[in-house]
Amino acid sequence: MPGEFYIEDEKEKIDITEIKNAIAQVQTSVTNVQNNVTTLVTKSEGIAPVTGSAVQNWQTAEADIVSIGADNTRYKVHSLLLSIHNLVGTTISVRLYMQVNGVERKVYEQSFDATADPPGLWIVNGTVGIHEVLRVTLQSNNAADNGQAVDYDYMLEAM
Repeated sequence: MPGEFYIEDEKEKIDITEIKNAIAQVQTSVTNVQNNVTTLVTKSEGIAPVTGSAVQNWQTAEADIVSIGADNTRYKVHSLLLSIHNLVGTTISVRLYMQVNGVERKVYEQSFDATADPPGLWIVNGTVGIHEVLRVTLQSNNAADNGQAVDYDYMLEAM
């Protein structure tokens, strides 16, 4: 019968179903390990850097530059740079917001002077872990900054 065989000189039937099941479990385990290795390699290669530009009325009100990450998804933010080279305000306020216990809160604020500070600003220079969207905003004290482009560049790593 299929799945059975006889041992010579013993006339005893041996069922090999358990052996087949064990082999199937080992094959499933090997496939799972291969998939986990592939996932780890993909994560370690990182995510391509993101660059872009935002145009807002920066003096009229605080306005969004970019949102980084995704809700309920873990990332490491390795860098965030902003370029204020098109702005002329003497008080350029950069703010970061993220959910804290389900409520969006301001978690960072710093002011810069576009006429005296460098045109490129390191806002994040190191590694910061996030698990919700990190929203980046800017506000200027000069109406001449309305309609001007603010460039950004950031780098993430999936966790």
